[in-house]
Amino acid sequence: MDHFNYRDGSLHAEEVPLTRIAAEVGTPVYVYSTATLTRHFGLFRQALDWTDHLVCFAVKANSNIAVLKLLGDLGAGMDVVSGGEYARARAAGVPGGRIVFSGVGKTRAEMRQAIEGGIRQFNIESEPEMRALSDLAVSMGVQVPVAIRVNPDVDAKTHEKISTGKSENKFGIPIARAREVYAEAAALPGLKVVGIDVHIGSQLVDLEPFRHAYAKLGDLTRALRADGHQISRLDLGGGLGIPYRRDNNAPPLPIEYGQVIRETVGDLGCEIEIEPGRNIAGNAGVLLAQVVYLKEGEGRDFLIVDAAMNDLLRPSMYGAHHDIVPVTEPAPGAEVSPFDVVGPVCESGDTFQKGTQLSRLAAGDLVAFRSAGAYGAVMASEYNSRPLVPEVLVSGDHFAVIRARPTYEEMLARDTIPGWL
Repeated sequence: MDHFNYRDGSLHAEEVPLTRIAAEVGTPVYVYSTATLTRHFGLFRQALDWTDHLVCFAVKANSNIAVLKLLGDLGAGMDVVSGGEYARARAAGVPGGRIVFSGVGKTRAEMRQAIEGGIRQFNIESEPEMRALSDLAVSMGVQVPVAIRVNPDVDAKTHEKISTGKSENKFGIPIARAREVYAEAAALPGLKVVGIDVHIGSQLVDLEPFRHAYAKLGDLTRALRADGHQISRLDLGGGLGIPYRRDNNAPPLPIEYGQVIRETVGDLGCEIEIEPGRNIAGNAGVLLAQVVYLKEGEGRDFLIVDAAMNDLLRPSMYGAHHDIVPVTEPAPGAEVSPFDVVGPVCESGDTFQKGTQLSRLAAGDLVAFRSAGAYGAVMASEYNSRPLVPEVLVSGDHFAVIRARPTYEEMLARDTIPGWL
């Protein structure tokens, strides 16, 4: 469920017509719904209300500080994977005690930043990282909480570029070596082992890979406790998918995901951490764009819009689908025609959909790319020197620009011509 619906013949974000946002902010522009973000976060909390838990929003999905503040004020923790994401979470007012630092390439500078600013735990991805963190913690005279990410060698059955739990992926340590790595971690000064971390991939639409991975994690927890480790937290990652196509079967609900957690590791008495991102933010946002031209080609018609692959990279990078709908509601029974929906960037890969059925549109008409609230604005760039796409947050009948579109002057001012040129 989301809060983007037709009212009086026009697509609205909550109570705000998207035509109003387009007129005042321009296009392309990302538009997020406060009500949808709030509802989706609440569903994950409800799914784990049977145990001690912390729902940590995966900042990489949508790192706008206003979005992070909204979720943080609701009680969310944050899962960060860089010093920049950590800085954003802290700027949003999220206390360090609710921030988990993940990622395979943490630098010593990033580790120091998080230790000094406060951290709930580091999710350790390798032995070299573990030793580097130990050295740093000792030099700073502190002890830091850690969980070690294990790779369970479970096929998440998702796109190869967002699968993270197979043996050939770069993430975590092999689960078969977990006991020896935990033994080393326990012996290293400056580290306090508090839990186990696992994350098998993103956009999962089947619960069985979760069940398989968490069952392995349960066995590992019992083995580590038998070795004398105090395992009090299980960080289960995120990855639950969303319906990008309205005509597809819906992925499992958070409540069903929570039941899998309860059935596999609920008897261990551990605090549960999860790190959803897409499932909270994905359907809470749309990318609003305007038709620039209709172009007739050889055997196909092109709908050229002012949004491009630099604004929404997922279709070009992953072959991902986003439903595209007209902002003006088509009349019942309106004729539809196939269009290739493309952007203005000078790449053949700047194609959003091929042969999609749309009602006849004209230059100046508005369209919305649905399910664009996650991995949209965060992956945007200024390729082709196109200004970075702005972001808008809607609440009820009002909205605010939460990231402005830069001017050409602001873009150019970032470059410096050396004096010897």
